[in-house]
Amino acid sequence: MNVSFAPQIEAAAQRHGLDPRLLAAVAAQETGGPGSNSGRNVVGDGGHGHGVFQIDDRYHTFARTSAVMDPAANADYAAGMIADNLKRYGGNVREALSAYNAGDPNATGTTTDWGGGKVLGYADSVMRHYAQICGETSGSTPVDMARAAQPDASENTNGLLNAMLSMTSSSSSCQLPSMAAPAMSSWAQQRGLDSTGHARDKASDFSIIGGEN
Repeated sequence: MNVSFAPQIEAAAQRHGLDPRLLAAVAAQETGGPGSNSGRNVVGDGGHGHGVFQIDDRYHTFARTSAVMDPAANADYAAGMIADNLKRYGGNVREALSAYNAGDPNATGTTTDWGGGKVLGYADSVMRHYAQICGETSGSTPVDMARAAQPDASENTNGLLNAMLSMTSSSSSCQLPSMAAPAMSSWAQQRGLDSTGHARDKASDFSIIGGEN
């Protein structure tokens, strides 16, 4: 992947059974924006969002530790949350992403203005990054060309992603993100997280798999 922190993102994705391009797309959404498919290791959201994946210190004890600004540990934490969401929501990528952002699988969440009158909800915006990253890594035509090829594809995750996938069906290099994920108890419960992925006890502390990387 031609993105920042690619080794850390790929390693975290592999540990949690995710498509690394999906994890990279989340980073791009969180700290890259519509002009970049690479995330940045920054503090944002009024000082509450930490690292490449903007882990919020109001909800996650990990975000109040020094490890949060380690891109490897940050990516691993985010990957664990997304993998658990995929497991919880039966492999539904859109719901898993919405829950990562807003704690609700049906929420529009944070909106992003991509220009040209395209304002996308969180999950749709992540999947737009994903389609672009996938196009870069596979050599396939990215999102706008997919829409041109199938004009009836609506500006949402299913229509847009399906159009993009149909263009690359001859190659296995660009596929829907994997739903493979560890069981909820193997990650979230060890870290004292509730069903939304938030800390049950904000005063508690816990370690992070891969934090030593």
